[in-house]
Amino acid sequence: MALQEELKQQGDFLFRYRSYFPLILLILGLGVQVYESTLDNNYFPVLENTLETAAIFVGLFGFFIRAFTIGYTPKNTSGRNTKAGQVADTLNTAGLYSLIRNPLYVGNYFMWLSIAMLTGNICMIFVFSLVFWIYYERIVFAEEEFLRRKFGEAYLTWTEEVPPFLPKHFKYSKPAMDFSWKKVLRKEKNGIFALFLVFLVFLSVEAYLENGEYITDKTWIIVGTVVTGVLYFILKFLKKYTNCLSEKDM
Repeated sequence: MALQEELKQQGDFLFRYRSYFPLILLILGLGVQVYESTLDNNYFPVLENTLETAAIFVGLFGFFIRAFTIGYTPKNTSGRNTKAGQVADTLNTAGLYSLIRNPLYVGNYFMWLSIAMLTGNICMIFVFSLVFWIYYERIVFAEEEFLRRKFGEAYLTWTEEVPPFLPKHFKYSKPAMDFSWKKVLRKEKNGIFALFLVFLVFLSVEAYLENGEYITDKTWIIVGTVVTGVLYFILKFLKKYTNCLSEKDM
């Protein structure tokens, strides 16, 4: 098999099962945190505390990127589809897509980077970033093959101006459609809850290893988890049993 076909095959496989990547990161991150806490390898307490404090803001920044992107995307684009494989009824080139080609994956990177930061381990952050790059490089390769075949010259013209991850200009193109809070609430309702829940788990494990208690002294994490958790179940109920989050063009 030629390398091009092999990379596409790997990308399609990883795309289909990409929802499991955070679980692997979570398990690895908890393992690193337990290891360091058990051995008391707190050589740089200021750096570790800074990373832990900044982690939530990095995670929220990633969530904001995802929410802002999703709110401006039309139906059957930028979805969480896994079993169906690649889906794109139209080519997104406005909004954040006018600056970078993969804003959702950039958002994912910052959200998951915050988990790596929670460990306070610099090596964990570098390893995560490297694995993320290798993992998503293949997914992006498979997606671009799909988009190139479907949209042809229009896609190639867009890629000449817009880089995959880091913007080379700030010529922001305003989307034609209005921002949809309903779409964000439907599709991203679990993201913010999962973020706070993961933080609560990490900080509770840390508190137990250091003080023998599962309750962290960071009250804002507990409050954030409860509030976002209640919101998640309310939105889940509304989505399943009502039409208040539905839109005609969605």
